[in-house]
Amino acid sequence: MRRSRLSVHVASLLLAIGTALTGAATAQAADTAAAGGYVALGDSYSSGLGAGSYISSSGDCKRSSKAYPALWAAANSPSSFDFTACSGARTGDVTASQLGPLTASTALVTVSIGGNDAGFADIMTTCVLQGDSACVSRINTAKAFVDTTLPGRLDAVYNAIRSRAPAARVVVLGYPRFYKLGASGCVGLSETKRRALNDAADHIDAAIEKRARDHGFAFGDVRTTFAGHELCSGSSWMHSVNWLSISESYHPTAAGQSGGYLAALNSAS
Repeated sequence: MRRSRLSVHVASLLLAIGTALTGAATAQAADTAAAGGYVALGDSYSSGLGAGSYISSSGDCKRSSKAYPALWAAANSPSSFDFTACSGARTGDVTASQLGPLTASTALVTVSIGGNDAGFADIMTTCVLQGDSACVSRINTAKAFVDTTLPGRLDAVYNAIRSRAPAARVVVLGYPRFYKLGASGCVGLSETKRRALNDAADHIDAAIEKRARDHGFAFGDVRTTFAGHELCSGSSWMHSVNWLSISESYHPTAAGQSGGYLAALNSAS
């Protein structure tokens, strides 16, 4: 009995030490990043489309004060903060117009990119307005693009980031799965379409993570932090089709930015 209790005590102590070390490492990474500048690059998932509270000067880029880059900057007070992510951006837009603030003193760079290159908007339009077969076919076309063309485009972005910010910690954020599958009473797209869209998210995330890690960058997997908060979950952090603001459809809410993206950034390794 005593040996059993001792084993439990030792296991609990080791768990506590491990948790403390993990927390300390996360805090140290944040402190290191805050000591230099932070530059936030990417597409609408980084600009905060869907989160509201848009910064008026950002125009059609729809940068939100509730987007994860702004939330991280507010919590960590980096020496400088440049928010160049823009709704609708593709890889070429990042290299052409978002990299200006990067310097040798940049300590942290975040980026989400690739979804628009793969045809995100057209995929969603097809899946919302057409049948199952058309939706699946369009997704398969996108998967082929992700396999053959997207890796080279991601390499161009990641190489440019490293060239301009050689000392920065770079965190690449992925995309969430849209739907909780098997949910009863959830109207909208068919289960076939929902499954295909989730598979597409997994497919592009796998490609992005591989390219990011091959460049020595961290990957923030938001599928983990969004788990339980997909569409049809009853506690969604995603907009479904929003006919009043169609561009916000299938984008994170403010809760998705804080609970999903910011949490993934903070835990990325």
